[in-house]
Amino acid sequence: MARSIPTRLRESLGLFVRVLRPNPLTFVGFILVVLIVVTAVLVVAVPAVTLALTGHALLVVPYPPNAVNPTDTFARPSPSHLLGTDDVGRDLLSRILTALPLDLFIGVAIAGFGFLVGLALGLTAGFWDTPRTAGGALSVVIMRTTDVFLSFPTIVLALAIANSLGRGTLPSMIAVMASWWPFYVRLTRGEVLVIKQQPYVVAARAAGVPDGRILVRHVLRNLLEPLVVYFTMDIGTVIVTYSTISYIGIGVPSGVPEWGNMVSQYESFLLTNPLLIGFVALAIFVTVLAFSLLGDGLRDVLDPRSRRAMTTAVATPTTSSAVLTEPPPELGPAGSGE
Repeated sequence: MARSIPTRLRESLGLFVRVLRPNPLTFVGFILVVLIVVTAVLVVAVPAVTLALTGHALLVVPYPPNAVNPTDTFARPSPSHLLGTDDVGRDLLSRILTALPLDLFIGVAIAGFGFLVGLALGLTAGFWDTPRTAGGALSVVIMRTTDVFLSFPTIVLALAIANSLGRGTLPSMIAVMASWWPFYVRLTRGEVLVIKQQPYVVAARAAGVPDGRILVRHVLRNLLEPLVVYFTMDIGTVIVTYSTISYIGIGVPSGVPEWGNMVSQYESFLLTNPLLIGFVALAIFVTVLAFSLLGDGLRDVLDPRSRRAMTTAVATPTTSSAVLTEPPPELGPAGSGE
């Protein structure tokens, strides 16, 4: 009898909770990522929906992010301004929340581009890497091109490309994308070369299964797990890299709230009012930490052997602890034979 969708959802949720229970940091990362994503969606969606329905945009943030108030500059955190105000009286919490959707979109878009391009090129370079064939020649071209890109530091290459394309959000995103895909190519090709040697792939080839079917049913399915883990952790790295580019002044224009250019705007107040940079840096830190913890936990969740071991450990208590904690039998006097 087929199980209903609610039943399967409850079973999946129960399995997810049992897997996360032994690793509380992963659960914390999952909760943080959910809160970050939901907040970003609300910041963007609520004003758009309310504007379309009522003609007036309802802001989720407390104040307009660029609303200047010269009479309330450098205000300390208070009920009216939870994180205080900056040098021209703008509410700092409103600016950080407004920058969240943009930074999150940039991180997901750049990491997603690297994921897709690296997956396609890495599969090609690994699966058809046969000497003295067209696939082998194409693999050599792909990997040598990848080596050329990897020979430059990522941030330096991104800055050079961004400076050539011009300043702005889109040109700087393209610059980072152009320097990000080689990491995924290396990871994908290495995993494909390992999977190709597995017995089930060798058996499928011996049985005459077409390469396309082997690629989809065996290689790609086993390849997605490490790539998803790397992609999740990579989102935080992209956010830090792009914030660095914006800090230099090549990324998002200064009039648009973004964490990197906010740090650049407030750096002159580091000694006199360190909370301005401190709160922005805290937002970057929490976001990067959340995706890092989630990605580290996904490694165990997606690996069937780790998942089976953790769920078994939670479901059935081990007997070794009982044996170790059992008091030793009392011994009689020496030489008594008892």
